Amino acid sequence: MVAVVALAATTAGLGAVPGTALADKGRSPVVTRAALDPSLVAGRGARVGFLEQEAENAATNGTVIGPDRAAYTLPSEASGRKAVRLTPGQYVEFTLPSAANAITVRYSIPDAPTGGGITAPLDVTVNGGAKKVMTLTSQYAWLYNQYPFSNDPNGDLLHPDWWITECQCVPNATTPAPVITKPFRPSHFYDEQRLLLGRTYRAGDRVRLTAPAGSGAAWTVVDLLDSELVGAPHVRLVAANVLLFGADPLGRRDSADAFDKAIAFAKRNRLKVYIPPGTYQVNRHILVDDVTIEGAGNWYTIVKGREVALPTPAPDGSVHTGVGFYGKDAAAGGSRNVHLSGFAIEGDVRERVDTDQVNGVGGALSDSTIDGLYIRHTKVGMWFDGPMRNLRVTGNVIVDQIADAINFHTGVRDSLVADTFVRNTGDDGLAMWSEKTANTGNTFDHNTVQTPVLANGIAVYGGTDNTVSNNLVADPIREGSALQVGSRFGAEAFTGHLWIRNNTTVRAGTFELNWNIGLGAIWFYALEKTIDADIQVVGNHFLDSTYNAIMLVSEWGVKDLYSISNVHFKDIRVDGTGTSVVSARVAGSATFENVDARNVGAVGVNNCGSFHFTPAGSEFSLTDLGGNDGGGTTGPWLAAWELPNTITCDDRPPVVAPPAPSPW
Repeated sequence: MVAVVALAATTAGLGAVPGTALADKGRSPVVTRAALDPSLVAGRGARVGFLEQEAENAATNGTVIGPDRAAYTLPSEASGRKAVRLTPGQYVEFTLPSAANAITVRYSIPDAPTGGGITAPLDVTVNGGAKKVMTLTSQYAWLYNQYPFSNDPNGDLLHPDWWITECQCVPNATTPAPVITKPFRPSHFYDEQRLLLGRTYRAGDRVRLTAPAGSGAAWTVVDLLDSELVGAPHVRLVAANVLLFGADPLGRRDSADAFDKAIAFAKRNRLKVYIPPGTYQVNRHILVDDVTIEGAGNWYTIVKGREVALPTPAPDGSVHTGVGFYGKDAAAGGSRNVHLSGFAIEGDVRERVDTDQVNGVGGALSDSTIDGLYIRHTKVGMWFDGPMRNLRVTGNVIVDQIADAINFHTGVRDSLVADTFVRNTGDDGLAMWSEKTANTGNTFDHNTVQTPVLANGIAVYGGTDNTVSNNLVADPIREGSALQVGSRFGAEAFTGHLWIRNNTTVRAGTFELNWNIGLGAIWFYALEKTIDADIQVVGNHFLDSTYNAIMLVSEWGVKDLYSISNVHFKDIRVDGTGTSVVSARVAGSATFENVDARNVGAVGVNNCGSFHFTPAGSEFSLTDLGGNDGGGTTGPWLAAWELPNTITCDDRPPVVAPPAPSPW
């Protein structure tokens, strides 16, 4: 989803005051999910084959940075809001919790002084044995400036006619002109790399990551390590093997034409296409329709391409092309019966150009499946333009995107995203965007979304009869929440129902500097239309919310035009808020039943309504259906005197950091 409201910088660089972690070779492994004890998120999120270990829990002679939730800092973009900083010669060492032959390292290294990134080595040893070297890069990280961002740390404002919160002014309308600190609003610091270790190691073996003494990076920040036991390559003997059509598994020459020939042969002979282990260079879209394409597994089969500038813009507005598997455009009838599985797509996208079709998977794909892909360094992992229906996206990993991970855009029906793991997107992790035509009957279920740098973890913009269930969303950084229900971006109205069930959010709710308020972990936003569909928010857990757990709001300029009603909260757990359980800044109503809260930092309900402060009370009404227990420092969160519409408006309440979540 395109985010157009810019946030101001609060700080840059490493962030919070660091502390040094003691090296401890005997330290037991601490396995987490979204930096939490896995028992706190049991049954929620993507079911994946790897185990997560946070660097701050490992043995190290480096420095722990964080925690910090202010945007534009390295710890704020880290999983769990902490990481470990290494200078040359320092290490962080992880103890394997289970047998593994592969690791993924999430890291950050500095940008080049003029942008464009650098490379630096990271030594990997297991039990002090033979060294492997990962070559880290910041070429796909470090964005600056206002939307749609820049790779230049020394650049002037992209939009000097926009309101800038740093100076509380419009710079080109201000005399004298304000001084804007450079680099301005640095972000998108992290990247990740995977490494096959060459053999299987046992639980208890020690993986040490060392920034070598000769590193060209002044520092290396390690956020986490994922360890995995990867199975043998998948083999398909009877298939249209791309090698037989001239594909180069060493990646020295472009294999796009060979892929096209293999697909054409497979369709004529009713075969599947098989891509054996190797790295294949593909620098344009591969058109897919009525075809099955299998790789040997996404650790073994890698389809990798450069971003290529087009001599003239394409009809869709693209000025670049690059690697991607695309169905036909919906206007041309779309594609059907496409099945993609078992390979990686690695792009070369380093800047945000919203008109570019440089996504990992795109087009319109009906009656199709996408399973077991690993996608990184594209603009959007998967962007689908309907009308289309019956697409199943399962078991994928999408990381390090310039924009969204997956977007159902315009008229997507009866489709599913499940067991997909998303980390480090530059916009919404998962989105349903009903622009022009409603998305209908879709489900996002059992997915994990971590550290979206911009916007939301999961967003639903309009639509009919959609479901968001059993997901885990952690650490949104700025201009968004873990979950957003939004009437915005030209979306069709919400109709029918929207089920938001059994999701867990953690460390969610960012500070909206243009509004100068904190957002909720779940955020309802009536910007362009009234929201009055049947919305059931049931069984969700909101853990360690930075500000509010639940927020319902409209823009000031349209607060008397649009409202939010028919929203029903039931069987909710709120464990820790920096401010309130509910913040209402809109007209309308909601019901609450069995909403239990603890460690609430401010008054339980911050009810401003639409800010008219009438003698009759707030324009937003809360209906107590019973069983709403607990609270915080000010007493019960849903106190009797707050009902049904008592004004309890504190525009900017002080924030009280809650304790870490614990078993209920």
